[in-house]
Amino acid sequence: MANVLPLERRLEVLAALVNGTSIRAASRMTGVHQDTIGRFGQAIGEGCARLHDRLVRDLTCALVDLDEQHSWCRKRQNKVDATKDDAASVGEQWTWAAICRTSKLIIAWHVGKRDQESADALVEDVRARLTVMPQITTDGLGLYAQPIAANFGRAVPYMQTVKNFTARPGKPGTSEKFAVERGVDFIQKRVVFGTPDPAKATTYAIERSNLTARQWNARLRRRTLAFSKKLTRHRAATSLHYFYTNFCHISRNMRVTPAMAAGISDTVWTLEQLMVAALEEPAGERPEPQPLAIPKPDGTARALPGGRGWLRVLPGGSAPSAPSAPQPPPVAPTALAGASPEPEPAPPSDPPPALRRMVQLSLFGEPPDGAK
Repeated sequence: MANVLPLERRLEVLAALVNGTSIRAASRMTGVHQDTIGRFGQAIGEGCARLHDRLVRDLTCALVDLDEQHSWCRKRQNKVDATKDDAASVGEQWTWAAICRTSKLIIAWHVGKRDQESADALVEDVRARLTVMPQITTDGLGLYAQPIAANFGRAVPYMQTVKNFTARPGKPGTSEKFAVERGVDFIQKRVVFGTPDPAKATTYAIERSNLTARQWNARLRRRTLAFSKKLTRHRAATSLHYFYTNFCHISRNMRVTPAMAAGISDTVWTLEQLMVAALEEPAGERPEPQPLAIPKPDGTARALPGGRGWLRVLPGGSAPSAPSAPQPPPVAPTALAGASPEPEPAPPSDPPPALRRMVQLSLFGEPPDGAK
């Protein structure tokens, strides 16, 4: 018979892990061996990833923020020796995440290098879980533009918010990054695709989520010995943290969990419920992309057939005026008696150019007149 920890002891270990305790500290607190805690945490984390794939899908998130944060596995990047063929799982690892700003739900995450492959994996996962075209906001990293255009199309409202960390003289020993004066031009916003609303373009939600991750996931904490030694356990710890914050943590501002705010859960999950569900969750299929509905814009708008979008009334426009009645041609004055009539003008040497035929553009999918 396998040696299985009692339920109370497993819950003690799980409570320590989700509250930012390292494996060594959890071992001292609970009396469980470090290897046992490591295997238990990996099993729980992998189960949380399977639960996330089954539960978090068909979302209607109107505002989505994307960002990434740095960590490392086994050794720092400057210690990686390329001549010794260090594996890709060694060195710096970046946690890519996407959040629904209205519900604070972590939609998707990915652990990997800071390269195009990781950006593609995150955006593809986000696209597979949404059913509404969102407004996307990221920082100035250029790796997001290509996968966003490939998965959402170039009509998606996408804006970048770039922080201008201009160096200026500061006190000795003070980082120039944190010594920059926060003025009006500190954050610069630029449109990449579509017509996003600049007032709704911000990354505060995902940046606050990154801070929570560093506080509650000891493997992301700087200047400690709690960093991961294996990439599989690093990914499992990341999955455990995000699933716990989605289903078990009550947001102070909303008084409900992010999963409840997003409409995918009715109750607050307990640690015991999370542990049992994660250990019993079988392997399943990942979500597949669904057609995206375009939300109605603010103001007056008319829906296009087939859910293709909306015709908006832009400010500053005016309705076309009614056509005026045709005017009669001018009548030549009557010739005076006894006066010779004026000679008729000679015909032009070159015929006038033919008028260009006007073609009505198609907005509703029907072919224009004369098109085959």
